[in-house]
Amino acid sequence: MNKSVLYDLSYGVYVVTTLDGERPTGCVANSVMQITSSPATVAVSLNHNNHTNGCVAKGGRFAVSVLAEETDPALIGRFGFQSGRDADKFEGLEHEVHSGMPIPKADLCGWMVCEVLDTLETETHTVFLAKVVDGEKGSGKTPMTYAYYHNVIKGKSPKNAPTYRGEEQPAAEKAVWKCSICGYVYEGETPFEELPDSYTCPICRQPKSVFKKEQPAAEKKVWKCSICGYVYEGETPFEELPDSYTCPICRQPKSVFKPV
Repeated sequence: MNKSVLYDLSYGVYVVTTLDGERPTGCVANSVMQITSSPATVAVSLNHNNHTNGCVAKGGRFAVSVLAEETDPALIGRFGFQSGRDADKFEGLEHEVHSGMPIPKADLCGWMVCEVLDTLETETHTVFLAKVVDGEKGSGKTPMTYAYYHNVIKGKSPKNAPTYRGEEQPAAEKAVWKCSICGYVYEGETPFEELPDSYTCPICRQPKSVFKKEQPAAEKKVWKCSICGYVYEGETPFEELPDSYTCPICRQPKSVFKPV
């Protein structure tokens, strides 16, 4: 099956929060959808490996924060690229409590508090069907979409996300054959080496022997965060950034960036 057919489905970017006993915790999710309007019900998909999954299953309640395009990407890094088992994701984070659930204070489109009605288990994820019991709309900001997160913020999905695609390898560039007389570049489907010796340049009619093989120009080195996938695109060369530089998404140090 060609999985790329799934890439055109639309997704948002959300932070799902709940309680681990009395301690607030949460994770990033991109699979949240409304099922019915009256009563208002939603479905949320969480990976079995997410600490938040077990906390929601045990407590039966959770909140969904709808992120806006203006939301600080560091919030995604905080909730998406570390585990609540090992870190207190709310440490130092301003938040409010609504209907017993923690809500980050950030640029949000809105939030909702939900009570679990039922669950559906898949091989890797739990789908929680839940009733919306409280909620508030934000100030009319534009919701952050999954595409915006990838294409504008340049982030990648955590491995536990339902839409995780893995690392995409860049396609190798082909060498080109160029006429040394007039500069014509051969772009036919047949590999140039397999053309008959009688082939001539369609522009200057010179023989095949005048064509020269040119390797693609070396591309500019790109520095990429090995934790969250953010690609540095600043004007200052990456090597000249101060050692105090941190990834704007996951806040990891400069040392985790690798040239690709």
